[in-house]
Parts: sequence; C-alpha cells; structure tokens
Amino acid sequence: MIGAKILALVIGYFLGIFQTGYIYGKKVGIDIRTKGSGNAGTTNTLRVLGWKAGLITFAGDLLKAMLSVGIIHFLFRGKYPEAIKVIDLYAGFGAVLGHNFPFYLKFKGGKGIACTAGMILAVCPMTAPICLVLFVGAIAITRYVSLGSILVVISYLIQVIIFGQMGWLGLKAAYLPEFYIVSACFTGMALWRHRANIKRLLNGTENKLGAKKAE
Repeated sequence: MIGAKILALVIGYFLGIFQTGYIYGKKVGIDIRTKGSGNAGTTNTLRVLGWKAGLITFAGDLLKAMLSVGIIHFLFRGKYPEAIKVIDLYAGFGAVLGHNFPFYLKFKGGKGIACTAGMILAVCPMTAPICLVLFVGAIAITRYVSLGSILVVISYLIQVIIFGQMGWLGLKAAYLPEFYIVSACFTGMALWRHRANIKRLLNGTENKLGAKKAE
C-alpha cells in the first residue's frame, strides 16, 4: 500500500501544479505573483483581477484536488477498499503540495485553502457544512479571508478526530491514526502558509476583503 500512497502524492502534486490564478493572470498580461500579496491563490487573484478571476481561480484549484482524489479512488478502491479513504487523503495532500510549491514557478504558489476545500468535499464531505459556516461567518463579520481560512482547517481537523472516534469516517480503527496525522498535515501547512496573516491578525493590521492593500 506504500506504493499506492506514493503514487497518490505524485499524481496529486502534478495536478496541483496547475496554477489557475497564475495562468489566468498570464492570459491578461499579468504575473499574479508580482502583484498584491505576491500569492498565486484565490484571494490575491480576486483582489488584483476582480471577482470573475477570483471565482475561476477558486473553482480551478478546488477541482484539481477533487480530480486528484477521484483518479486515485478509481485506481485503488478495489485493491484497498478498507484503506481507500487514507489513500485518497494522500492524493489531496499531494494536490495541496503541488499548488503551494509548483516546481516550475520556483516553488512559489498559493496557500492551499481552495485545494484543501476540494479535498474536504471529495474525502470527508461531512465536515464541509461546519467549515463553510465558519468561513462565510468569519468573512461576513470581520472581512478577514485569512481568518475564515484558518478556521476552516482547524475545524476540519477537530471534526475529523471527533467523527473518527465516533466511527463515522468509515475507517477501521487501525487506519485512524494515519488519517488523523495526514489531516493534521493539511492544517499545519495551512497555518504555516498563513503565518504572516496570523501575525497581522494579532497585531490588528491584517487587510480586509475589499481593501486595496496586499493580503
């Protein structure tokens, strides 16, 4: 099964390097990584290029994670039916790695939140409603996209552990620790990628949605 996990990471990574925001920007003559916050993800694309570009970027980044999971699920669901959710999770993580660290862009990508959302929908959709409520609620109340993103990844991990312990993930107990660890990697990476945002949130200097300053 180690080979399946490695393949999942590889396939996920090479689908993840499809940088929707960067490609969209190039089509209109802009390198999104040189504008705004310098990030190639949804929020910076939205701020620099507008709502249409932001929505297209979000959709593209969401779908590439879902596609990664879908391909791996199709390949290994018959061979490893009891562990397929874990293998699927590796595919999603590979997509986030590819999105965050695309080799052909000198490893300068996004922060992986849209990709993580795609993984959540594909692998653990039962956690999606609370994640969505927290994300939308945080932005509606504070206009901090970064805060909403942080709440998503933290709530996802908490829910996964709770649902896993309740037996709702559809995994045998032997696979739960690994599922928790890989899920924690999503959360840990997202928090690390948002470390500058967290500092600004604590200092009260974070940029709000609709502002002209960089994220």
